[in-house]
Amino acid sequence: MTLLNNKVAIITGASSGIGRATALLFAAEGAAVVINARGERALNEVAETIANLGGRVHPVVGDAGLAQTHERLVRAAADRFGGLDIAVNNAGAVGAIKPLAELSLEEWHHTLNANLTSAFLGAQSQVPSMLARGGGAIVFTSSFVGTSAGLPGMAAYGAAKAALMGLVKGLTADYAVKGIRANALLPGGVDTAMAGDDAQKEWAASLHAMKRIASPEELAQAALFLASPMASFVAGSALYADGGNAAVK
Repeated sequence: MTLLNNKVAIITGASSGIGRATALLFAAEGAAVVINARGERALNEVAETIANLGGRVHPVVGDAGLAQTHERLVRAAADRFGGLDIAVNNAGAVGAIKPLAELSLEEWHHTLNANLTSAFLGAQSQVPSMLARGGGAIVFTSSFVGTSAGLPGMAAYGAAKAALMGLVKGLTADYAVKGIRANALLPGGVDTAMAGDDAQKEWAASLHAMKRIASPEELAQAALFLASPMASFVAGSALYADGGNAAVK
């Protein structure tokens, strides 16, 4: 038996990094995955990889900051695989990096839309479909930025990622009794394109008690825990998968 046998999962931001690793792992654990990203070529490459490994997958290209994208994802989960059990709302963007007083209102809105509004829109579309199945699990990718630490030039990003915990708690208050578990995954530094060049990755590693950053696959394992029956009594929580970053501030 695999952990996600006969489950159906939506994963946004699935063309690279944590999202890609999560899509591959969830498919390997038995889930049918509906994957999303804006870049068609990269998303299709992930879908092809999963299919070649024997997994069940359907790609949906679109901007996670738009309600219609999430509506298409939920509809695809129902039409292709019969419903929805799991969602990993992972799409996000760092946005403009500059001191807060220098941010334009447009830059602020862009960063919040990419990281917070996209998560709200995802959950809003996903919850009714999960209720129809008797419950489900929703995982949001937050960050140590804005929760355990602030970083220069990242006030908008930190505010958006910290606000995800308010969303998690609200969803828990509304829907835990109906079988929907909402939780947030809080990564530390991860070896993805967003981490920057080698010098930036080395600096990020120095912030962690383990003195390294994570691989995307390590974060996918943490997301699997939150989405799987192993976390059946975990709701409304923040899981720090940050190499001890929050512990040594």
